[in-house]
Amino acid sequence: MIKSYLRILFILASTSYCALTLAQATPQSTSLNKPNIQHGIVYDEVNDISQYYLSEKLDGIRGYWDGKQLLTRQGNLIYSPSWFTQDWPASPIDGELWLSRGEFQPLLSCVSKHSAEENKSISCWQQIRFMMFDLPSHPGSFTERVNTMQLLVKQTSSPYLAMVNQVKLNSLTELNNKLNDIIDLQGEGLMLHLASAHYQVGRNKALMKLKKHQDAEAVVIGYSPGKGKYKNLLGAIKVKTTDGIIFKIGSGFSDYQRANPPLIGTTITFKYNGVTQNGVPRFARFWRIKATN
Repeated sequence: MIKSYLRILFILASTSYCALTLAQATPQSTSLNKPNIQHGIVYDEVNDISQYYLSEKLDGIRGYWDGKQLLTRQGNLIYSPSWFTQDWPASPIDGELWLSRGEFQPLLSCVSKHSAEENKSISCWQQIRFMMFDLPSHPGSFTERVNTMQLLVKQTSSPYLAMVNQVKLNSLTELNNKLNDIIDLQGEGLMLHLASAHYQVGRNKALMKLKKHQDAEAVVIGYSPGKGKYKNLLGAIKVKTTDGIIFKIGSGFSDYQRANPPLIGTTITFKYNGVTQNGVPRFARFWRIKATN
């Protein structure tokens, strides 16, 4: 059993090394100017929720349309097919590339390709939508930007450009009910945007994200073998956070992921609910591999 375990670790470590070496040798997408975009802060309770627009926090990949091409938030080119962005507006759009709830990994696999699939009949891009949620260069309030985005959707003939639904509520009770509805549908959470706010680059209180769980990132540094029905598969990954906290995550994996665990050195995102006195995340569960964009 011990020899078998060591063999598994050796194979996994060797695979990780080869994969990382290959990744380093593979040409990466061209780094362009990093877009100046707005970022939300963690929700801080407000007195009058009616002053905010609410939208679902999509489980996708942030994208920036500069009027000519799609970029990641780091300024790297996204190799989307020409037909995907055909007839899009010439002005900047802040949004999220999205497939559907719970489909982040297939989305990442498609968007991460370093060449555009122009053959529409076989392209994974057919199912993807760019869900716009803001207009960085628009000078008006968010209410005015919402109106403009709705107009852009109507005027643009592209089936791949859509808008994140923005709604208003009247009470914190409605807010809590809305959050519960999204979580029940396997959604990630909510975004709250102050209706009177102008687009502000960087993190600011005009944009807040509300979730029922916390999430953080960590680097995979080892593995533990599975037992019972997970014999000869992954049991848990050993990870290290940016704060130097080392612990194991043994839940949240699909059967495929247990047979093909995240490589050593990979940055993953996990969900948790609070921390212990020693700073170890409670009820940590694997969520996904971090998008390196």
